Amino acid sequence: MAQKSAPITERKYLLPFILVTSLFFLWSIGVHLNDVLIPHLKKAFDLTDFQSSFIQVAFFGGYFLAALPAGRLMERIGYKKGILIGLLICSAGTLLFLPAASSREYGFFLLALFVMSSGQSFLEVGANPYVTILGPPESSERRLNFAQSFNAVGAALVPTLGAAFILSGIEHTAAQRAAMTPQDLKAYITSEANLVKVPYLVITAIFLLVAALIYFAHLPEIGAREPGEADRDEKRRLGQLLAHPHLIKGVLAQFFYVGAQVGIGSFIIRFVKHTMPQTLESMTAWRTHFLAGRQSENASFVTYLIPDSPEKMAALFLVAHQTGFMIGRFSGSWMMKRISAPKLLSLFGVGALICTLIAIGTSGIAAVVALVLVGFFNSIMFPTIFALSLKNLEGLTKRASSLLVMSIIGGGLIPAVMGKISDLTNIQRAFVVPLICYLYVIYFAVTGYRPEPALAVPETAAVAEAK
Repeated sequence: MAQKSAPITERKYLLPFILVTSLFFLWSIGVHLNDVLIPHLKKAFDLTDFQSSFIQVAFFGGYFLAALPAGRLMERIGYKKGILIGLLICSAGTLLFLPAASSREYGFFLLALFVMSSGQSFLEVGANPYVTILGPPESSERRLNFAQSFNAVGAALVPTLGAAFILSGIEHTAAQRAAMTPQDLKAYITSEANLVKVPYLVITAIFLLVAALIYFAHLPEIGAREPGEADRDEKRRLGQLLAHPHLIKGVLAQFFYVGAQVGIGSFIIRFVKHTMPQTLESMTAWRTHFLAGRQSENASFVTYLIPDSPEKMAALFLVAHQTGFMIGRFSGSWMMKRISAPKLLSLFGVGALICTLIAIGTSGIAAVVALVLVGFFNSIMFPTIFALSLKNLEGLTKRASSLLVMSIIGGGLIPAVMGKISDLTNIQRAFVVPLICYLYVIYFAVTGYRPEPALAVPETAAVAEAK
């Protein structure tokens, strides 16, 4: 009953909670714009599925490499300064998209993504555990799910805007590209690459604006180390973390969940184009026929609802997938007032597993709708795994959150595995990889999340160790 009645936060933490929650919306920009960037750069640079998956490898590689340094730095300087550093690194990465577009080099885009995600790693390491302690411990999972709901708003909004401003709708077959003159091919690549300049310049401005708001705000430090204090007993600290089996299982669960979520989002446009190409072509033909001879004001609804190319139509299903993700986040936060976090996680895990099975085993619109519904079931997994993994860690929370953020590397590795399978067979068969991932998430939700009291670090010892 405690979880049902505990408030989501306390009055004294309301303003910090609102400000930090805004970060959850902000970092969704980088994560979910990649789902549009992958098909865009794949088309522009004529990449295979495996090569295009390196967008996620570079992005989540930054998360992986920066997470532990971010956690160690925040132990010294606190949450606020760590978050500010993260926002500045993010803005540097997004600004690099401008010279990357001018260079027309795929590797330069990967570098920009790596820098950007390194900054976002700081935000994740700071914001996720910070939210869990800005209120009663009994409502920590619900509080983190609520904050993560605003990440889901970005997940629904960003692909819509990305498809509108980045996807040109101009596609050429391999034969058409081969028939182009070098000058025409260069002009085409230049045009496609330049489409990212304005969106990422706007994103840079947003990062800097939020950094200014955080800088002038008062964010209380909770359990921070004294500035300038030496980092002693590093091996002992790591040993204490490893003494919590539920944390290690949580790191693995987060690795597999993020890999499944990112893998599905990365290739859903490819999946739709592979599974129902005739339907997309028919919709395009119907749109052209319907609009022929009609005045624009009488056809504005159709013009808005149905895009003018199969590529953009396929992107609508990505938007629907992420909209389900957003709905699941808000409804999941509400459901946690009545259903325990582990039980709800297990139910959503089973739902994702069944939908992925349908996507693999059927074809056409049934497979696509099933894949869209996976977005709803993905919704609560990240924050719930995160909060359950941090139970009973007390003063080790910041370092533990670094390990959990490092596990996000699954979002770089699993899409690469899917891309390789797709190149060797087809994109539909590649979705057996997320299927395996959800099996482990279900195991964690059913039994793996349980802390072992005998191994838990006492509060006084944990706090002393953190100092």
